[in-house]
Amino acid sequence: MFNNVNVLTKHCAAQNTEDHAAVSGEEKYAFKAEWFEPVSSMVRDFILIYFPNDNTLSLFDVKTQRTFLKRSLVENIDRQDIYVGNTVKIFSRHIAITGYANKFTENVVGRASQSICVIIKPDGRPYMGTILKIMLANGFKISEMRMLKLPSELVVKLFAHEMNSPDFKDFVEHMTSDPVVALELINQNAVDRMRTICGPEDPKIAKEDSPSSIRACFGTSSIQNVVHFSTADDETKLQCELLFGRSAPVANTATDTVLLKNSTLCIIKPHALRDGKAGEIIEMIEGEGYKITAIRMFRMNNTNAKEFLEVYRGVLPEYTEIVSEFVNGGLIAMEIVGPSKENTPSDFRTFAGPMDPDLAKKLRPNTLRARFGLDKVRNAIHATDLPDDAPLEVEYFFRIMVL
Repeated sequence: MFNNVNVLTKHCAAQNTEDHAAVSGEEKYAFKAEWFEPVSSMVRDFILIYFPNDNTLSLFDVKTQRTFLKRSLVENIDRQDIYVGNTVKIFSRHIAITGYANKFTENVVGRASQSICVIIKPDGRPYMGTILKIMLANGFKISEMRMLKLPSELVVKLFAHEMNSPDFKDFVEHMTSDPVVALELINQNAVDRMRTICGPEDPKIAKEDSPSSIRACFGTSSIQNVVHFSTADDETKLQCELLFGRSAPVANTATDTVLLKNSTLCIIKPHALRDGKAGEIIEMIEGEGYKITAIRMFRMNNTNAKEFLEVYRGVLPEYTEIVSEFVNGGLIAMEIVGPSKENTPSDFRTFAGPMDPDLAKKLRPNTLRARFGLDKVRNAIHATDLPDDAPLEVEYFFRIMVL
């Protein structure tokens, strides 16, 4: 896909230098990037140059060998957003950062940012919010996330390196017993950091050596030890491809909402996800007795967002800004089922709180928006307003968007 990347990088970097009279020796990083162009239904390849000194970036079109975007300051993008595996919104275009375009960037940025595959096992799902909160508090960022029921053949592929273990059959049985939550997380020295916060694989040893670790707190055995994480780059690459790549299973865990009508939709908005609040939000939802039956990370474009939010057009004065927020990075969609299944949409809407966080703090201080919302647009979550719309909204994300 990228031929002679170093030459192209030098070319586009030089052009940026000429156009903007950049200071000699200015720090800059080059990444491989791609954009799916809806009109042509083709993927366009770019080299993204990021300048950390003033938080600007440029895009160089690999095919045309021309500058696609001159060096510019892009709103809501800073250094923490520029990493392999992330998708950034650059003037209404969702640009996926897929790799490093030269050795310098790989050596400097790559060493400081490592991808890791994490699976919250069936026994860990009751503590999903707390586990995720701990990981995010330790500097991890979510690149991908989904809940799925693993078929045995996929477990064998994911853990082929463990097949000779005497407990492998029991391990496969446990991993296929109930849905798991798969994540791709990114952090500096990700493996070492995850090893520290998770503790030894055997919870008994973890309780002695690392009593505050995740496995010490929630694990019960070497198989039911709450969480798996990859420990090598090749393992991470394989597992992420199997769980999130083009060949990953499409099937999800959402209920048949058309028949049951017992669930509702909750979306953690991009600003809350960027601020590392996803774990705390999920923990609060679970703590209130709600069950998350499906979860997946999405990156919406303007067409998707306008289609989903069409009901608010002409109703909410903030409609345009809300659409912009929905496409301003990744979001997490969840199907929620409450203790009282028949009233889940109404009950959860009350728990979400008023759309205005300031109003929520005064009237319902124990609601999600009161705790995590910033303003009417960045109010932490979207929750289905009308019970009759709940099946349609769940279906939109977990039936239509996953196709």
